[in-house]
Amino acid sequence: MRTTLDLPDPLFRELKTRAAREGVKMKELLAAFIEDGLRGGKGAHARTPVRSPLPVARRATGVPIPAMSNARIARILDAEDAHAGH
Repeated sequence: MRTTLDLPDPLFRELKTRAAREGVKMKELLAAFIEDGLRGGKGAHARTPVRSPLPVARRATGVPIPAMSNARIARILDAEDAHAGH
């Protein structure tokens, strides 16, 4: 059955982008969303939380500072504690 939907532009763009990312047609994605909604469940197309990227420390020049292991950080802190105790 055909129907017409009036969607806000930002929602339409998000729908179109998601359909492209998942490699499905928009009508297939919408049908899955509607079916999931009618069944009250969270199916395959339920939103998954988006994780923010971890921050990257940079020098004043803009060059990234390489990551340090926990062991290296512990050694640095131990050395600072030993130096502060003198």
